[in-house]
Amino acid sequence: MADPLDGRARLDLHGRLLLAPCAPAARFVLRGGAEVAVRAGAAFGAAPSLEACRASVAGGRAALWLGPDEWLLLAPRAEEDAAEDALRRALDGAPHSLVRVSDRHAALTASGPRAEALLAAGCPLDLDVASFPEGTCTRTLLGKAEVVLWRHRPLGFHLELRRSFAAYAWDLLAEAAREHAVP
Repeated sequence: MADPLDGRARLDLHGRLLLAPCAPAARFVLRGGAEVAVRAGAAFGAAPSLEACRASVAGGRAALWLGPDEWLLLAPRAEEDAAEDALRRALDGAPHSLVRVSDRHAALTASGPRAEALLAAGCPLDLDVASFPEGTCTRTLLGKAEVVLWRHRPLGFHLELRRSFAAYAWDLLAEAAREHAVP
């Protein structure tokens, strides 16, 4: 399936802001209780957090908390089948739902000292590092698109969103960068 951000070049504004599409990734939505989170963490490597709005990362994989019994699991695309097989084996017999959503989502990153200001053009959250520290993730809006926003580095954000909104989100952020002259 074609990536909706194909052809979008990294947007580097004087080294202060970088907007970039992410490489294709394996994505799964996992639902279940604490036992499922523990079993999934052992199989997946990145343990789903039981703490609200927190992400965990291990070995290129990430588990983002979406709700009390829901996580978005991310892995390199080349590991998709192996990750799914390991998760299904580990979760066998436990009440859960595991859905592959790799082709449903696209992702981009915004990084640099002006990334918070850029995202504020379309996101209602207080993204100051004191309010939204590294490792925090949540569902929110970017303009009219629902996104999963994750501060994965002190000056970097990862955005997961529906493929149908990827170009819209990119254009919104690129225009905001130009309008706000984030030099």
